[in-house]
Amino acid sequence: MTRLLIIQPDVGDPLGPLGDWLTEAGAELEVRNPPEHELPADLDGYAGVVCLGGGMGALDDERHPWLADVRRLLGQATGKQLPTLGICLGAQLLAAATGGQVVVGENGPEVGPALVSKKDAAWTDPLFADLPLMQDVIQFHNDVIKRLPPGAELLASAPLYQNQAFRLRRCVYGVQFHIETTPDLVRRWAEDEPEMAELTRPGALTPERLISVHADIAETWRPFAHRFVRLAAGELDAAAESQHTLPLA
Repeated sequence: MTRLLIIQPDVGDPLGPLGDWLTEAGAELEVRNPPEHELPADLDGYAGVVCLGGGMGALDDERHPWLADVRRLLGQATGKQLPTLGICLGAQLLAAATGGQVVVGENGPEVGPALVSKKDAAWTDPLFADLPLMQDVIQFHNDVIKRLPPGAELLASAPLYQNQAFRLRRCVYGVQFHIETTPDLVRRWAEDEPEMAELTRPGALTPERLISVHADIAETWRPFAHRFVRLAAGELDAAAESQHTLPLA
């Protein structure tokens, strides 16, 4: 089994279908939900890391002091070149831990079903190469990654905010969007954040629309999750080292 550390910063954003996709590809998942579950001191014994989303900010240490430990582990994973996937807040934590900049989006939140598009570097990336040019995702965030970490490769973009997906070194990934949600979960978020939900296009959050987009998300991102497990297991070659990657401690 390929042992993955799953960091779940917020009980309101569980693994969902992503957990099923990872386990069916042969991964053993160890879920830690801080602060209820203490985070490991290091990443010894893990083949990879997945960090999920949450309602807090990536630098909101005053209210959530354990975020510093999450950033420390993500920085450690990057330095060790351990296969890593940060999702939404997880991507922001990864960026903040490795020299990027996370801010409140100056153009307002991104909310609801959306499309992101592959950038040039994605076409030769082991996880992104087989994705379609345009990928269905769910957006639900106020904060954005304004500046990527030094040496990061941009893999996907969108009109409102450019930095939608990136890779650090050979196998450390961040995606600003969600691929792990369910229709019920997105509707729950919309009920909890009505002001954000009002920013979506008419009909974007209807049960029918959310069921349809989640079927498309599963078709696209389930194979992606399988490839991530293969990468962590050493069965899939990591990306070639970027020519402009800077060394990380």
